[in-house]
Amino acid sequence: MGGAHPVNERLFRRHLHPMAPQPTGLPASGKPRGPIRALLCDVYGTLFISNSGDIDAPAEAAPEAAVAAFMAAQGIRGEPRELRGRLRAAILERHAQRRAEGIAHPEIRIEEIWMSLLKTRDRDRARNIALAYELMVNPVYPMPGLADLLRACRAAALPLGIVSNAQFFTPLLFRWFLGASPEALGFAPDLTAYSFRLGAAKPSPLLLESCLAGLQHRGLRPADALVLGNDMLNDILPAHRAGFQTALFAGDRRSLRLRADHPDCRRVTPDMVVTALDQIPPWLPDRQRRP
Repeated sequence: MGGAHPVNERLFRRHLHPMAPQPTGLPASGKPRGPIRALLCDVYGTLFISNSGDIDAPAEAAPEAAVAAFMAAQGIRGEPRELRGRLRAAILERHAQRRAEGIAHPEIRIEEIWMSLLKTRDRDRARNIALAYELMVNPVYPMPGLADLLRACRAAALPLGIVSNAQFFTPLLFRWFLGASPEALGFAPDLTAYSFRLGAAKPSPLLLESCLAGLQHRGLRPADALVLGNDMLNDILPAHRAGFQTALFAGDRRSLRLRADHPDCRRVTPDMVVTALDQIPPWLPDRQRRP
């Protein structure tokens, strides 16, 4: 796994197993408004199958017995339901603190939450516990066609980025599943925006704004880049407002978020709806027309 901590490897082997997307019933539709000269991707529910569809909304897929065993192994007292409540309360408290500082859509660093709950200064221990818990409650697996999409982007020399609600372990998933870091797979650091690094979460415009300098350095405008994501509120709406081309990923019922009850989302139509990742490469440079 190339540099992964051995504890992480054991956790990945124990908790990550093959998953398949569940059809949404929506058809693929639309096309790019112009040439795609860069691609910015969401991670959870788009590049990776996720039971919850979003790192910030755990599916709590783990059985109570598994969580109880995890707590016992880590010396954490109480019941699984109590732990979930304490974790949620700590996150909400940190969010409230950041909102009071003027951050509309705050993001936490999950290891700091666990350090607080465990009353420890051992960041490495907190990270391993956070990772184990996350893999239990929100297991993930690569979306079909992910490796082929990344190969096609590299072959086309297409600038590639990530815009995602994420935590420290998100890049580790690429290493585990695809055998290389996001950077080695083609994701440019100056086009990569992880919420935990910025202290702000989608739908904050700060994530896309942090990629603008990288686009400008390449002589690109937002209209030259396609934003691919599964959530109309978190992905499509901010990208539309910032002038990006948009593609709604509707390939998995668990992760598709149409947000039909949100008035702003009802007024926005993505340029494309894609139901599988292999529908993106035909639109890449030198392949802008369908076969």
